Amino acid sequence: MLSWRAVIVLILLAGGGQASNNTEKCKLSVDNTHEKKALALLEPLTNKSFSVNYTDATDTYTYIFRVCDDAGGVKGAGLIQKDKTGKNTLIGSYTDTQAIAGSDWVMLIYKSGEKYDKHCSNEERRALIMMSCNRSAVEAQLSVIREQREKNSDCFYLFELDSSALCPVIPSKISTGSILLIIGFSCLTVYLIGGFLYQRLVVGAKGVEQFPNYAFWSEIGNLSADGCDFVCRSRGSREESPAYRGASTEPLEEPEERDDHLLPM
Repeated sequence: MLSWRAVIVLILLAGGGQASNNTEKCKLSVDNTHEKKALALLEPLTNKSFSVNYTDATDTYTYIFRVCDDAGGVKGAGLIQKDKTGKNTLIGSYTDTQAIAGSDWVMLIYKSGEKYDKHCSNEERRALIMMSCNRSAVEAQLSVIREQREKNSDCFYLFELDSSALCPVIPSKISTGSILLIIGFSCLTVYLIGGFLYQRLVVGAKGVEQFPNYAFWSEIGNLSADGCDFVCRSRGSREESPAYRGASTEPLEEPEERDDHLLPM
């Protein structure tokens, strides 16, 4: 039986392993793979609220923006405008979204905002939020670029947001050999430190005997020399082939000495 502590840990691990999908709250105007991938890049910016104060020739406004979530607590609003009296104006809804992505940027377009009263032929407002990579941006900051409402159609609010969360991952420049060397040195360090502590604290060794496997390493020089001697030195006669020496390898027979002349006649 698992203890209640183990059950809690397993539940937390299971929950932590699930991928976040907050961008799925956005409803794409055109449901396609490219726009879904563009939205997925914005996942690190979800569950956050971004706001900025902006003053034009007539009034001061506060713009509140959220990625695929209710901005300012307004249901379905991706970006709202709040005036000094606290009145909210829906600039764009995340239920009508378009997303375009580049190498290090994402353009998020919220449509279906409230209609203009006197401008842009009373068409619906829409917000364009240009989000770009900025590695030095610790906290993403929202800024107002402009409001285009002097046309009869296709008016928009343009915003900019820089964040390091949109920066592509820089590939590692460490070569495979360097990685293997780092792993090797790390393993060697663990072996030496762990062996030293074991010899000292468990075995009770003193002096050089604390070195792990001291007997083996003390003989490593002799073993290396023996191996080199076995591989590099030949053992046996180095007699040249007859083809090179020009003579037979068999010993020449000496002429038989005759001593007949020493016998008495």
